[in-house]
Amino acid sequence: MRIVVALGGNALLARGERPDAEVQLHHVEAAARALAPLAEHHELVVCHGNGPQIGLLALESQRDESLTHPYPLDVLGAQTQGMIGYWLAQALRNEGVRRPVLCVLTQTEVDPGDPAFGAPTKFIGPVYDRARAEDLALRHGWAVAADGPHWRRVVASPEPLRLTEQEPIARLVAEGVVVVCGGGGGVPVARGGDGRLRGAEAVVDKDLTAAALAIGLAADRLVLLTDVPHVMRDFGTPDARPLRHLDVDELRDLRFPAGSMGPKVEACRRFVAATGFPAAIGALTDAGAVVAGEAGTTITRSRAAG
Repeated sequence: MRIVVALGGNALLARGERPDAEVQLHHVEAAARALAPLAEHHELVVCHGNGPQIGLLALESQRDESLTHPYPLDVLGAQTQGMIGYWLAQALRNEGVRRPVLCVLTQTEVDPGDPAFGAPTKFIGPVYDRARAEDLALRHGWAVAADGPHWRRVVASPEPLRLTEQEPIARLVAEGVVVVCGGGGGVPVARGGDGRLRGAEAVVDKDLTAAALAIGLAADRLVLLTDVPHVMRDFGTPDARPLRHLDVDELRDLRFPAGSMGPKVEACRRFVAATGFPAAIGALTDAGAVVAGEAGTTITRSRAAG
């Protein structure tokens, strides 16, 4: 099978952990152990999140008094792609993956008029209590929002229109290369009136980018691996319960948080609706079982559609 896997940024840095390189590398190595068997038996493309990492770099840039202006989010996104992609590619090789492994710096084109630029929803950076988050928002001009019991910075997350590197990625996959790409949703770029691409001040959702990539690559599976074992109905309430299987019609009656599980479910819906093949959401530690439909939440086409 041809599988596109998206790793959540929080699967590479758990909530509340210190963002030290050693801590993140430990998680990357665990991710590689989970993914290596998939690379042995399937064509594999790996995307990854960067929310905690890009938030850290943005905060460091804003605090650096030697800079006239902080580095823009597109540049920081490129930096996190290089860092995490390097770690993943190296760790996969160290886990014995025999196929070539290549990290591709990926740009994702967005519409400069996307309304998301006026309504930030994408969580980045560490978690804070509400008072600390609001103080930082006041000092740095951030938007902040509740992320479960915590608060985090939120930034614009426009729709991915296309990946500028999709054609060479497709050629690499066809040649048997394990490709790490679309990191952090890809570097957001917008086309100006002169036809030139320029960086955009945003972070594209990596799950929606992974879905677009999976559709474009004619993948057989889209698998979103994160730090939770499955999708929950009524998450955060006493009535919460796991959802093991859903079809795209059932999704119409369910609501999920816009900055976290919502994009994952929407990414799966898009992939299933476009291809007819299953998508899944589950824990990174259960990667093989999630692909096989034995763990996590599997999303399929409407039962009425056969």
